[in-house]
This record gives sequence, C-alpha cells and structure tokens, in this order.
Amino acid sequence: MRPAPRWLKFGLAGLFGLLLLWQAWYLGWVVWWKWVNPGTTSFQSQRLNEARQKNPKAELKRQWVPYEKISVHLKRAVIAAEDDKFIDHEGFDWEGIQKAIEKNQKKGKVVAGGSTISQQLAKNLLLSPTKSVLRKGEEAIITVWIELLWDKRRILEVYLNVVEWGDGVFGAEAAARRYYSVSAAQLGAEQAARLAVMLPAPRRYERNPYSAYMNGRTGLILSRMADAEVP
Repeated sequence: MRPAPRWLKFGLAGLFGLLLLWQAWYLGWVVWWKWVNPGTTSFQSQRLNEARQKNPKAELKRQWVPYEKISVHLKRAVIAAEDDKFIDHEGFDWEGIQKAIEKNQKKGKVVAGGSTISQQLAKNLLLSPTKSVLRKGEEAIITVWIELLWDKRRILEVYLNVVEWGDGVFGAEAAARRYYSVSAAQLGAEQAARLAVMLPAPRRYERNPYSAYMNGRTGLILSRMADAEVP
C-alpha cells in the first residue's frame, strides 16, 4: 500500500488542530461562566436576530437574578418537568433517552427529546437549535465539561436565567413578570408548575397558557414537585 501523500497528512493534521482549537474555545467559555454570569447566549442571539428582521428595534426581555432569589417552587417544578434525575445523573439520563427513542419510533416522528437540563443548557449557551449529528456531538462534549466543572446549583442557576420562556422572554425573572407580574422569588407552586410546562415550546404555549393540555400537565407537575430534589 502506498503511503498517504504528505499534503494529505498535513491537511489532516491541520484539520485536527482546528478542531482542538474550536473545542478549546468552548471549554474556555465553560470555565469562564463557572464564576461569571453569561451575557447574551448563542440561542438568545439567534432569537434577537429573528425578531429584528421584523422590528429593527426589538429587544429581549431578561434580567439575571441569583439562585437564592428564584422561588424554590420554580426549581422543583422545572426539575419535575424537565429532568427528574437532575441531582443524580452526570449530564445524561440514559433511561430517559431510551424511552424517548421508543416513543418516537412508536409515533413515527420526533415527539420526545430526552435531553437533560445540562444538555439543554449546553445547547442554549453555545450552539444553535439546528438538529444535526454534529450539533448533538458538540452538545454532548459541552455537557460533559459543564458537569465536570460546575456544581448542580450553578447549572440550575444559569439554566433558569437563560432559558426561553416566550417570544423574546428569557429567564425566570422576565417570565415571572411577564405572566404573573411578580418577581421570580414570589412565584407560587401553581404558577411555577405552569411556567415549567411551557419550557418545551414556550412560544407556542404562551398563546393559550390555560388550554386543557396546559391545565392537565400543570396538575401533573404539581403532584410531582414534592419529590423533586433541588441543589
């Protein structure tokens, strides 16, 4: 077998080096955000660009609040709704992923994701919502770094401050004021449960927040909140 041409070797080495630099860039942000609160996330930037195509003066509604100023009801509700093994897993809920695969196969389309809070956070902070094998791979790598470098309290704090909760609405404080005219610290159990139910598709659910589905799902999350363990 003839040896690979030198140009091919150099090309592959260069490509590998670029990939390492790209991963190092992601890792640097994860390390930085362990102590410094994120500004505008990748996902927020995309939503803002979309909004400004319709209205050049559009702005996002968001206000960072520290962990202790977010209602424990909301923390419990989000964990109960999105990731009931949050405290115990190391970034991935393998049982949940398997159940999501089986559900999607049964329905013949994607109806469940199985992503943990850590995976959702990795995507929101640094990636795009575009679904691809490459993006999922990047998401997995960033999730591992987040779980290794941050504690669960920091993961939940950042998630609750950057996640989308409606059209142009990001974070618990903005959501609490948008839907209930209270601060994130003042949210009651039922309000928190309803907000948690919105998370999979907030821009859709905000159009009819008291639909039969929302009401039923809110009751289910309320029943699970007492068992949700928060950091």
